[in-house]
Amino acid sequence: MKRKILSMLMSAAMAAALLAGCGSAPAEEAAETAPEAKEQEETGILEEDVQGEGPEEGTEVDGDTSSANDKYKIVVMPKQVGITYFEAARAGVEEAGEKLGVEAIFTGPTVADAAEQVKMIQDLMSQGVDAIAVSANDAAALTPVLQQAREQGIVILDWDSPAEEAVVDLSVKEIDYKNYAECTWDELVKAMGTDEGEYAILTSTLTAGSCNEWIKFGKEYAAEKYPNLTLVTDPVCTNENVQEAYTKTLDLLTTYPDLKGIIGFSSPAPIGAGQAVSEKGLQDAVSVVGSAMPNDAREYLHEGAIDTVLLWEPARLGYLTVYLAKYTLEGNEVEDGEMEIPDFGTITIQNKTVVMGPPSLFTDDWEMCSLFAQSSWLPPNLSYSHMISRCLLVQLSRITVSNDKVVLNILVKGCSGLAVEIRMSAEGILFFFSLFLNSWIAFRA
Repeated sequence: MKRKILSMLMSAAMAAALLAGCGSAPAEEAAETAPEAKEQEETGILEEDVQGEGPEEGTEVDGDTSSANDKYKIVVMPKQVGITYFEAARAGVEEAGEKLGVEAIFTGPTVADAAEQVKMIQDLMSQGVDAIAVSANDAAALTPVLQQAREQGIVILDWDSPAEEAVVDLSVKEIDYKNYAECTWDELVKAMGTDEGEYAILTSTLTAGSCNEWIKFGKEYAAEKYPNLTLVTDPVCTNENVQEAYTKTLDLLTTYPDLKGIIGFSSPAPIGAGQAVSEKGLQDAVSVVGSAMPNDAREYLHEGAIDTVLLWEPARLGYLTVYLAKYTLEGNEVEDGEMEIPDFGTITIQNKTVVMGPPSLFTDDWEMCSLFAQSSWLPPNLSYSHMISRCLLVQLSRITVSNDKVVLNILVKGCSGLAVEIRMSAEGILFFFSLFLNSWIAFRA
């Protein structure tokens, strides 16, 4: 309830700020922007992570809009339950189940193992489910069982990590793989401060489709744009495990003492790498970038053991996957081009492949902005305007994605954090939003 009220407050703030200098807007006009602010709240880039161990396998979420017997049963299967990234996706799946009136079931193996996924899919086929969306640990290993499920009339999607194209009705990708890879290599070079030197890649498993695509595109891009970068060894598997990423990073640092950079693909990999770099005191010598949950990376971003995290919102990905599964079950066909999802935003579709949108970048500058926006320990006489404006401008200078919606999300989230934590008045919210927006306008100019 607090989040919904806050969203309405922020919409009023946005309306007033956008019209500043052109005359004030009537209260009715400000109130009419509430749905837009709600969308921004749901698509904000500061999604809080789900902490702790994952719930029991096979968690089911029932919606409230129809009887249980009338609901579609939609299963979303991650590579592995219990890690922060996939538990955040679980939250989006559960939200979709509630909003869309379907029975959303989030279940998967406790280790990243394709054989376990095969067994679970076989069990699900006998339970009368309507759709299965799987993040494939090994696309080839899943092909026979997914084909059997399709022949049984079950709608098959992949999400997060692709299955074989021939056995899915839709492929739901979090980002454009080529663009994401290129952005990752650019961030590595930026963090290293040079476009030459030795680097290594940590990955999930050798059969993880999305990671393999990122690596393929990234190596091709590096060969053309950064020919003086040297990949010291084949990608190193970490099996979705922080401890394994930590141990193997220590091995890399010992074997290759001139190593300047590490790319970590799969959310636990950069965390383990950052832990190893921190332990060895190599924050100024070895740069780490990759895909991780920002809250997991908080400590290492702050001390410089991780330089940049590139990620999308897993909760949004989970929500989108359930929405598209239901959309397909209702007999709808997706067409190439852009598609507007209610209360979500615009997605891009090509050849039955859905791309959710561009990644967000998180650095220590972003981390400091987040802390300022959320902290309750700031003294009341502190110059919030000076401190937060400066922090915002630093972060905006690091954004490589030209996306005004992303920037507005930064502004809304910053204001909402202050409003909650220091009980800011409506006038205070308007002041800070105007300040932030003016900063962005000045930056764009």
